[in-house]
Amino acid sequence: MTLLSETRDYYRFLATVPANPALVLGRSFVKLIAMPGTEVELDGLKEKLLLMASHAEAAVNRAIRAMLRRDDDLARRTREEDSIIDTLELEIDHCVVDLLSRRPSPLDLRLLTSIMKIARELERVGDEATTISRRCLELSHEPPLKFRVDIAGIATLSLEMLKEALDAFVHEDPAKARRLIPKDEEVDRLHRDLQRELLGHMSRQPETITRSLHLIVIAKSLERIGDHATNLAEMVVYLFEGADIRHAATKAL
Repeated sequence: MTLLSETRDYYRFLATVPANPALVLGRSFVKLIAMPGTEVELDGLKEKLLLMASHAEAAVNRAIRAMLRRDDDLARRTREEDSIIDTLELEIDHCVVDLLSRRPSPLDLRLLTSIMKIARELERVGDEATTISRRCLELSHEPPLKFRVDIAGIATLSLEMLKEALDAFVHEDPAKARRLIPKDEEVDRLHRDLQRELLGHMSRQPETITRSLHLIVIAKSLERIGDHATNLAEMVVYLFEGADIRHAATKAL
């Protein structure tokens, strides 16, 4: 069977899957791979990936709340639970490598490699949440800085993008994934504005240098979470449409 015919069969199958959120990558996710005797492994892979996504989103949520509330306990919990995400990434990689050793078809290969990339992005999201938490613990002993740019707004938008990317993945919705990608430009703009303001604080008020540096790192982590959400959205489009939209703006030049 050629890749073209496999792709046509794949899209015909997707058209028969009901738009039911309760599926949560259930039957459809398993049936995408036709390799015999892999249903149990795929079911386990699905559960691990969804669990990893849940932990990554929760980690970002906790880190942001720890930052806004100056909550040391919440920050410590986020930092301590990062190992769970790391372990899940290793388990997913091992499972995918085992399935790759069974000579998957080109379409199966696309799915499995996409899963590995998604797991890698989720692990990096967890790392950024840990970075935010560590800086929060340092800042909690310092008086808060007042600034014009709303860091809570950056945090909210980055978390919103992450949630939408994961929702698009879970519900196999590449259209939703495409819609969230432009939001990354707003995150980038807010990050640049905040960075400029913090640099101004440091030059005018040297006593704020330590606090400003911590906040610059936090802002960069929030910006990177938006980048990872964008990468996840691009992978959702690739997985369910077969279109590689990475660097689309560069290609258009």
